[in-house]
This record gives sequence, C-alpha cells and structure tokens, in this order.
Amino acid sequence: MNAVTSGSDPAAGPRDAPAGDLVVTDAVIHATPSRTIRGDLWAYRGRITHAGPQVGAVQPDAEVIPAGGAAVVPLLVDSAVRALPEGRRGAFDLVPGNPATFAVIGDRVTESRIRRMLVVQPGDLLAAVVAGQVEARRGRPTRPAGSGVSDDDARRWHGAWHDPGRDMTQHLLPGGRYTETRDGRRDAWTGSYWVCEDRITYFDDTGFWAFGQLVDGVLHHAGFILRRT
Repeated sequence: MNAVTSGSDPAAGPRDAPAGDLVVTDAVIHATPSRTIRGDLWAYRGRITHAGPQVGAVQPDAEVIPAGGAAVVPLLVDSAVRALPEGRRGAFDLVPGNPATFAVIGDRVTESRIRRMLVVQPGDLLAAVVAGQVEARRGRPTRPAGSGVSDDDARRWHGAWHDPGRDMTQHLLPGGRYTETRDGRRDAWTGSYWVCEDRITYFDDTGFWAFGQLVDGVLHHAGFILRRT
C-alpha cells in the first residue's frame, strides 16, 4: 500500500507529502522486526501514512518526535501474532495503512527483543504510541494512570488474568494500577498501566516500560498468555 498523499486527503501537507498529525523524524524504522528503513514515519488519525525517506514539510500543528537515529519498532508479541489468521499477521508492520502503534527506543534493538519481550528503561524510551496516541514521551507517561477508561474498557480489562503454564496472575485494578502474583508470591511486580483499544502499556514500579495486546479475549504480554479468571 502506498503512502497517503495530499491528493487523497485534504488535511495533508504540501503537494506530494503524506498527511501527518504525528511525525517521527530521522529514525531507523523497523517496518518488520527484521527489516529496517531509514527516514521518517508519518501518521494521521491513528494510521501510518508514510514510512521511509523524508517527504515534504511537516504541518505546523503536527506533533513531532525527533528520533535522531533512534529505532522505531512495532509493538507486538509473538504469541499475539501467531493467534491471528495468517493473512492478518502483517497488521503489526509499520507500513502505510496499518495502525500507528510503535515505540521509539534510543538503545540497541534486536529482532528477538522486538518479538519476544520488549522491555524498555525510561531513559531509553523516547515515545510509546498506540493508534496514534502518545502514551509516553521521554520515559514519562503523558496522562494519569486510569484516565480515559470507558465502561467498555473496564469490562474488557479490569480483573484477574492468569497464565497457568507459568503460574502468573496479573490483576488489572480500577484506577490504573496492576499487581502480579508469581509462583504464589503476591505483589511480585506492581505498577501503573494504560489501555487504548486492544493495547496495554505498563510502567512498573521498579522502573521499566512493557507492552501487551488483547486478541480474542486473551492477553498477550512478554511471553505470557493470560486469560480472565
């Protein structure tokens, strides 16, 4: 799919430039976990419109994230990818038309790290973006934990989630806090979380960011496959 251009969207910038209300500049873009492109990533209304060499001028009202050569990586978990039909597994790729859901990371990022367990220290997280919404910037959340949660969100997310194979239960509490029980040890990990559509972003009290996704009622996070109890 080609980038959206000014000829196809009235909100686009100068001629031949894609539409962009969010633009990441000068990045190493992991279009897939194994394939990279150097350039800019543009998004409009939560969807990627361009990923590649610099194009046109950024609109004055666009939110700009200067990457300075940092990596832009898709937010995915291998188990969530495998849970989708084969024809939909490219839905996580950072290509035009797909959701603008990614992290901008300042340290080294390998394919294995992207696929299996993306955990990021605050000093290395330039931004975390879900469906075009910036959830974290410069290692800090952009909104209070628990904010913007609708009744539907509460029904989908709040409660206890259990992975029996790894003896882990994650409790997503109203108010945007979580606690995990591991191997019978309560409060083994605690922190804050934010939800947006089918994605969850965690900031642990010990000082790291992590990510997960809900697929068909199953929560996939850092190798865990969790179901509501």
